[in-house]
Amino acid sequence: MARRSHYAWIVLAVTFFALLAGAGIRATPSVLIVPLEEDFGWTRSTISLAISLNIFLYGLMGPFAGGLMQRLGIRRTTLGALALLAAGVALATQVTRPWHLVLVWGVLVGSGSGMVALVLGATVVNRWFRTHRGLAMGLLTASTATGQLVFLPLLAAVIRDHGWRAATLVMAGAAAVAIPIVALLLRERPSDLGLPPFGADRVEPPVSGGANPARVALAALAEGARSRDFWLLSATFFICGASTNGLIGTHLIPAAHDHGIQAGDAAALMAAMGVLDIAGTTGSGW
Repeated sequence: MARRSHYAWIVLAVTFFALLAGAGIRATPSVLIVPLEEDFGWTRSTISLAISLNIFLYGLMGPFAGGLMQRLGIRRTTLGALALLAAGVALATQVTRPWHLVLVWGVLVGSGSGMVALVLGATVVNRWFRTHRGLAMGLLTASTATGQLVFLPLLAAVIRDHGWRAATLVMAGAAAVAIPIVALLLRERPSDLGLPPFGADRVEPPVSGGANPARVALAALAEGARSRDFWLLSATFFICGASTNGLIGTHLIPAAHDHGIQAGDAAALMAAMGVLDIAGTTGSGW
């Protein structure tokens, strides 16, 4: 019973919720492309420029977010990222020019989403778990698919009934709701509560804060660049990101619209993919 009630599982649940909000925001552009085309007359390639910058920064921010978590802590970094996401997504309702979209959704939201991503999950699992790490990481990885499952059909319905700005505010609200939950419940390390990590038998002393986050990130990238396995993993994740996030995750719903499929039906298809993704990522972690 003691193992089941370990605070690590509460930290895991809070982290999952934060990642869920970030994943929902990353999935939002797929239902915004067509309304933005119709509202402003922008081309799909113009809108995709902002989305591509968002995805680029989502990936690039990972090492720097890890450095910030070492220096400032998990909670403060996550709170800052969620605040940036809430503000950036809310500002997206005010865009009137393509460069507004690039600045707000590309730069602000892209930077924030890169800090509320799998680097957060990996850091939490590494600090709080000594056993069941695969299962814990699989559950946190499933947050991406869960965000797609939860939010896409909802956003499609809100856009249909109230417009794209209302749907965007829904996602800003999701990030804002996560802020007090993280502030109240997320803890840095088990030792802060006098606990050993889950699966360990002794309390581990806290580690001092890291060096300059940018220096830590660049040093990690330089170290990885000397590894053959790093490049093999990078290549496979590049293919996965280009196909999953860049093509299917972003353009499936607009492409379905071009072929006469309603946005709600296309969002339901994406949600169905999310169900299978949740089973796959959780199962592979286990």
